[in-house]
Amino acid sequence: MNSEINEKIARLKLPEHYKNTVNQYLSPIAEEIATSIATANKSNSSHSPFILGVQGSQGSGKSTCSEFIQLLLNKKHHLKTVVLSIDDFYLTRAERQHLATEIHPLLATRGVPGTHDIKLAINTVQQLMQLQAQQHMTIPRFDKASDERKPAHLWTKVSGPIDVIIIEGWCVGLAAQKKEHLLTAINELEAQEDPAGIWRNYVNNCLAGDYQTLFSMINKLLMLKAPSFDCVLQWRIKQEKKLIDALPKHTEDSTLRTLSNDQIKRFIAHYERLTLHSLTTLPNQANWCLILESDQRIKCLQKPLEKKRP
Repeated sequence: MNSEINEKIARLKLPEHYKNTVNQYLSPIAEEIATSIATANKSNSSHSPFILGVQGSQGSGKSTCSEFIQLLLNKKHHLKTVVLSIDDFYLTRAERQHLATEIHPLLATRGVPGTHDIKLAINTVQQLMQLQAQQHMTIPRFDKASDERKPAHLWTKVSGPIDVIIIEGWCVGLAAQKKEHLLTAINELEAQEDPAGIWRNYVNNCLAGDYQTLFSMINKLLMLKAPSFDCVLQWRIKQEKKLIDALPKHTEDSTLRTLSNDQIKRFIAHYERLTLHSLTTLPNQANWCLILESDQRIKCLQKPLEKKRP
């Protein structure tokens, strides 16, 4: 197991100390999930996958965290695990442009609720839950560099049965805001480009709709809690650099849509409202809350839901 962890750390170009993160925090979480599944299987003969939600702001490391939990569940606990990112269910660029024309220009930018094909996400999870031995299906994938959903022949193929489904994303598990919280703009983007609140109300209404159907399927939620929204910009810049570094060298593909630092600053402004909402509401709702330092290291693990039990 250690060799596989080391190999993944090297492949993802993570700092050596990430091994401590895996051993100290992620391995116990995987252990708890495996125990929950074993307990459920004893009392119920029917096979139903365990669904883990992983939430964190942009650049918090939720995708990396999900990959290592998948590795631990697959290799150590022999549980077939599939990771879904809510990012892979973004609407196509043409579909988002249609929303931008018909509802509000800000909907051309991917990210907020309303810019995902959430029905496709729900359908994908339902298919995974029902997948039997010798049955196969493909999982949609999105290419952020081209800002477009990948063609179907490049989707990830999986076979059943599935034991664990991990759904990771920045708004996973988040409830909609109260209407009165939408009245005042929280940043320059909202003040200048959404003064009437049309965009943010549309986003909130979408979050209150089918997104809650998807989130209700989650058995337990893991949150990676950023110290503040101010950290997100630097984390997102770092994330974009990794994306650019992963591209083929000397590429001249004009369809690639990587972002400059100024573009990233404007981009994350779309996320600010709901990111702040998540930082104040989800820590007390998650089953596990990993408290992050400004350098993305984990400070400690909290189990908010355990505190509420008598």
